[in-house]
Amino acid sequence: MIFNLDKTDSIANVFLAELRDENIQKDTMRFRKNMERMGEFFAYEISKTLEYERKETQTPLGMAKTASLVDQPVLAAILRAGIPLHQGLLNVFDQAESAFITAYRKVHKNGNFIVEVENIYSPDLNDKVVIIADPMLATGMSMVLCCKELLNRYRIKELHIVCAIASTEGINHLRANLPKAKLWFGAIDEEMTSKSYIVPGLGDAGDLAYGIKQ
Repeated sequence: MIFNLDKTDSIANVFLAELRDENIQKDTMRFRKNMERMGEFFAYEISKTLEYERKETQTPLGMAKTASLVDQPVLAAILRAGIPLHQGLLNVFDQAESAFITAYRKVHKNGNFIVEVENIYSPDLNDKVVIIADPMLATGMSMVLCCKELLNRYRIKELHIVCAIASTEGINHLRANLPKAKLWFGAIDEEMTSKSYIVPGLGDAGDLAYGIKQ
């Protein structure tokens, strides 16, 4: 399953356009807030796929029939760029536990790179719905490695992958390696540079949110 937010007109598309705009990007607080808003939109869409139970809630004037989640999902973020998107998801799933993963590109002198997963900080994910967030899906290598590490450690009930922008190549890599995952994207771009940056994309989401890394 692939959900592409860009295919449906909504205010979320305005926030996505601001994330891409090189002039608006100069306001780092606004960039983080727009990414957070994207997380909120994705959380709402994902919430439609989850399981609910009906109950009665006492109000000051009587009893109301209401719904509640059977189980809270666990929200996972790939650091550091995934933090604002993760916060948006957490704003909606505000009772959810969180997991954090550190991964990076290890670049060789010839310009080629491999992806290293360093650390995973996680609650118990057995029989849980897991939603993992990273703003940009370029090659898809980082996401696949992180997800496979989680799947090797835990018996995950359902896996959702959330990205603001994805490349076609990255999506193909996900579908080949994580065929059961549900995919949620803000937009899908066709091209990548020789250094595996998405075109037109939006640049380096981590640097735009938190400053240029050394």
